Amino acid sequence: MITPYQFARIVEIRTKLVSVSSFAIGTLYAIAMVGEWEPVRLLVMFLAVFAVDMGTTAFNTFFDYWKGVDRKELNREEDKVLVHQNVPPGYALIIAVGLFLIAGILGLVLAFLVGKAFGFTSALGLLGTGALCMAVGFFYNGGPRPLSFTPFGELFAGGFLGGVLVLLSIFVQTGRITPQALLLAVPSTLLVASILTVNNTCDMEGDRVAGRLTLSILLGHHASRILVYAQGILGYLILALCGLLDILPRLTLPTAALGLTHALLTYRRMHRRGYAHATKGPSMQDILSIFLVFTLAAVVPLALRLFLPVP
Repeated sequence: MITPYQFARIVEIRTKLVSVSSFAIGTLYAIAMVGEWEPVRLLVMFLAVFAVDMGTTAFNTFFDYWKGVDRKELNREEDKVLVHQNVPPGYALIIAVGLFLIAGILGLVLAFLVGKAFGFTSALGLLGTGALCMAVGFFYNGGPRPLSFTPFGELFAGGFLGGVLVLLSIFVQTGRITPQALLLAVPSTLLVASILTVNNTCDMEGDRVAGRLTLSILLGHHASRILVYAQGILGYLILALCGLLDILPRLTLPTAALGLTHALLTYRRMHRRGYAHATKGPSMQDILSIFLVFTLAAVVPLALRLFLPVP
């Protein structure tokens, strides 16, 4: 048996902020700006999202170990329990499959609820999109040519964990996707992609040995660092644009400005420290702090709109 600590590390429970962020932004937008929501669909969607995210990470943990990406001689992260605590890799695989089965069942329940509210076509669209999300989660590190071994890993991870999840959260509550919702989904896509870019830039040495050709390897250290900063800055600018266009409350303008200031100061610290496996721990903490502040910059104005007469 494994311990709760080992389970938490296999599913990387600390990184679930990413999916919770996209879910919260999409759901709060539907409630605060569109004025539509249903609590049962909200709860089932949240549980399904959490199960898919944890299952995807468990698959990643298993395949990173199985394919030799995570090795003792190249990996100093103590939370890699398959590497440093000799946890049998089969446990990670069992956890991943179990979580995906739970997510599949919840997805069927959610599709039934959505179909009841918005019609059969909506339910079918939700099922298809959910299945695609799970397929991307598996093939990110699984299969003969994993997405994480290509330069498109950030695009798929950012797109599905960020923008697609924001749009799904809106759709589950409202039954439609508007052009305004499409623009709102862009900042989450960019900020999620930046997390992957930092991770891959720090892991370039081990990824090369494992045969990966990530975007960071393709671009090199210098361009990869610039990409990290560009993703975050552009994400904040589009978030502010959403406030300016009244897609989000006007209060988003100052919260986005504060968030961008925090991001720029943090980027400067990250740049001085450099991007390598030895600096990966603090670099990931910094990029996650930027993502957390971004989430608050989007969510706080929406939450206040629900309870206070904010513009």
